[in-house]
Amino acid sequence: MELHLILSFIAASVLLTLMPGPDIVYVVLESISKSTRVGWTIALGLVSGLIIHTLLAATGISLLIEQSDLAYTILKTIGAIYLFQLAYKATTEKKPVFSDTKKTSNISYSFFPLWRKGFFMNVLNPKVSLFFIALFPQFITPNGYSVSVQMSLLGAIFFIQAIIIFTIVCFLAGRLSPYFKNDRFWTITKWAKISILLLLAIGLILSRN
Repeated sequence: MELHLILSFIAASVLLTLMPGPDIVYVVLESISKSTRVGWTIALGLVSGLIIHTLLAATGISLLIEQSDLAYTILKTIGAIYLFQLAYKATTEKKPVFSDTKKTSNISYSFFPLWRKGFFMNVLNPKVSLFFIALFPQFITPNGYSVSVQMSLLGAIFFIQAIIIFTIVCFLAGRLSPYFKNDRFWTITKWAKISILLLLAIGLILSRN
């Protein structure tokens, strides 16, 4: 894999992970309303689910790409349409409602049920696999490792940066809650998310097998 593609993928992954979506919003809400530990455990479960989606994307895409150029063209077209659809839906997103519930020391904590909750939230969401299918191909190079190996490496990179980002977000959620509740913050991040999704969709259309 080429270094500039890896660096570009890392940059895109970090930006996409930081953009307001159901997963990170839920983690922020749980960290603010309950505790950092609760939010982080759920985040760990969410990120663990990425392993399953990476395996599905790696095996599926590698087979299609290795079969024919036509299959790859169809795949990237579907992926681009999906990214455009996500960008369109993002235009209608509204700021989440934050509860004024205060953190208390009485909140029960149990690691496995919280981890399991986050894990199944992610694994049972087919949109994550579709997103990986749309994102990964444009960072694949025809030279070097096999497609499945490159896909697995990209998945590992996405996993590592995601757990780092979610950990930072959980620990900062309480202190930065005024920013998360700010209308301007959500407006800026919403349009940044739309722009990134559009750029990824265009990049996927222009990519070659």
